Amino acid sequence: MTWDRNQMAARVAAELSDGQYVNLGVGPYPTEDEVDPELINAGKETITVVPGASFFSSSESFGMIRSKSIDVAVLGAMEISRFGDLANRMVSGKMVRGMGGAMDLVHGAAKIIVMTEHLTKKGTSKIVEQCSLPLTGAKCVDLIVSSHGVFEVDPVTGLTLVECADGVTVDELREITDATFEVAPALINA
Repeated sequence: MTWDRNQMAARVAAELSDGQYVNLGVGPYPTEDEVDPELINAGKETITVVPGASFFSSSESFGMIRSKSIDVAVLGAMEISRFGDLANRMVSGKMVRGMGGAMDLVHGAAKIIVMTEHLTKKGTSKIVEQCSLPLTGAKCVDLIVSSHGVFEVDPVTGLTLVECADGVTVDELREITDATFEVAPALINA
């Protein structure tokens, strides 16, 4: 059993504190009757606005990011290396719409959390020893919340598994993760 997107989002939310400025990325896609051409994400796709959301101009957004006013950025990933390198912007041979400020976010936010499926659609691990795709940022990821578990990332010592999704074992994670990782003492004794 693994976590779905809502469960991963709830786990990410547990990392946030009241009063923090958080960049959460894109909103849900609209149905055909909800489409508003004025509401687009950084990938130039139409989105919806959920209660509590806010939006502003691109210049204001980049001003906040570049002034290091963002406490936490939650990003997706194509690959994350053992030491926190992030590739989330380009796949060889695929059309890319735009990076959406991810390179600015990984350098401007105080903490970077990656929320992602653990495996690609082809069944390969997104958590790897070394990224093969072009990097968005080097040694920038602090925490990975995947569909299978939670890893803390240290740019010197690497990954530490701190939580498994319900029904997922440490051994299963070792089998499907293409990077070496330590296991937190609480999981060893569990």
